[in-house]
Amino acid sequence: MAAGGQGPGVGNMAAAGAGPERGAEPPAPERVLFPPTFSVSEIKNKQRRHFMFVRWKQQQRKEKLALRKKRRKEREALGDKAPPKAVPKTIENQRVYDETTVDPNDEEVAFDEATDEFAPYFNRQTVPKILITTSDRPRGRTVRFCEQLSTVIPNSHVYYRRGLALKRIIPQCIARDFTDLIVINEDRKIPNGLVLSHLPDGPTAHFKMSSVRLRKEIKRKGKQPTEHVPEVILNNFTTRLGHSVGRMFASLFPHDPQFIGRQVATFHNQRDYIFFRFHRYIFKSEKKVGIQELGPRFTLKLRSLQKGTFDSKFGEYEWVHKVCLSNTRPAWEGIINLTLNVTTNLSLKKAV
Repeated sequence: MAAGGQGPGVGNMAAAGAGPERGAEPPAPERVLFPPTFSVSEIKNKQRRHFMFVRWKQQQRKEKLALRKKRRKEREALGDKAPPKAVPKTIENQRVYDETTVDPNDEEVAFDEATDEFAPYFNRQTVPKILITTSDRPRGRTVRFCEQLSTVIPNSHVYYRRGLALKRIIPQCIARDFTDLIVINEDRKIPNGLVLSHLPDGPTAHFKMSSVRLRKEIKRKGKQPTEHVPEVILNNFTTRLGHSVGRMFASLFPHDPQFIGRQVATFHNQRDYIFFRFHRYIFKSEKKVGIQELGPRFTLKLRSLQKGTFDSKFGEYEWVHKVCLSNTRPAWEGIINLTLNVTTNLSLKKAV
């Protein structure tokens, strides 16, 4: 019974304890395969999940680099017969083409610009004179921003609001030969809005302001700006609405810049956001230019364009920003891409 009972058990133990023979290669470790629908986010352990994600990113990077090297070798082997390089997809080249983009040689646009509210300025019949004011009881940051903005725009004057309504301020500005009125609004001690009204016949633009940086908050800034008239760069204002807004910004500055000051104010429009920068430049050589930002800097987004001077109750609006929810690719509804919407008797949600 002992022999009969121990036979199979002892034989199994011997077979299990014998192990692989000498000289034989150890078995290769099995590769763990995740199910097709497995996601790294399903891993509960945070450290393990982060480790797996980093390793997956490294693998993706290696595969991308190997594919790039393979394509480069194929292009070198084919020489002139190689196919053209693929153009990467970006938001800019994938957006819907805007039909209101202006042709520089369009006679209708040229006629409209020759007879609009800014024609006296571009015909050198008026000299820009700007009044800069704020909302009621401004805080220190808004006051400093207005003072720094007045050093950027020549022939500009800063006055405190003192509780006066804009409808009373505008006639006084017209009587004193001011050509433009700038109102800086604030919320929670931070500038968040800008109203620009061209006098005496408008139009009036309402902008949302963000990313405001004063001079002391800018790294590697230059010295204080001088009183020289700066150059003005208006970039990417290509639609009918963009032309109107660009001409409104251009009318803030005198015609003849003083190049000896080497100062330039830039309004760069991209995806309906207008980025303002103020720089001083120097030519290091025939091909190299060095620039220093002087400040301030800020970003604007157009909310509405109103005909005439500011009138929140009975004003006629030429364009009002509205959110377009659709499944198509984004067509930037503001400066770059625009469908004109003429709306009357609309009131601003926030009174100035």
